Amino acid sequence: MFEPTPYAKLNSRQKENYNFHKVAAALADFGYTSIRLSDDFNGADFIALHIDGKKLLRVQLKGRLTFHKKYYQKGLHIAFRVGKHIYVYDHDELRKRFKDAGFVPESSPPAWLVDGSRSWTNIPAKMQSILDDYKLETVE
Repeated sequence: MFEPTPYAKLNSRQKENYNFHKVAAALADFGYTSIRLSDDFNGADFIALHIDGKKLLRVQLKGRLTFHKKYYQKGLHIAFRVGKHIYVYDHDELRKRFKDAGFVPESSPPAWLVDGSRSWTNIPAKMQSILDDYKLETVE
């Protein structure tokens, strides 16, 4: 009756909806209820409220590991998927950790140093151990 639809067959809007539901399902394992916003609210695609009523995440969905100047100091989390792995990270915190670890050298591309923007299609091996701190291990 039900047949999986290959991700590659989805259009960009459908992929964003798919990724929202995958991330929201993973966050549910950690006590969060997610609400999709009809348009970006200060950079957030959705909000996730913890069952404790205190923790609130404002989340921007991305297709890959990303930093962007327009997200700085907005209290945003970035969520993206790599296969079955889901990562949710505090944008400013992770950028600082990468910078402190020397992953933002003076020889970096101008976009990273000047514009403050950078993304990676594939996660560099040297960054993976830090990024793993933000991987959601879902409860099955």
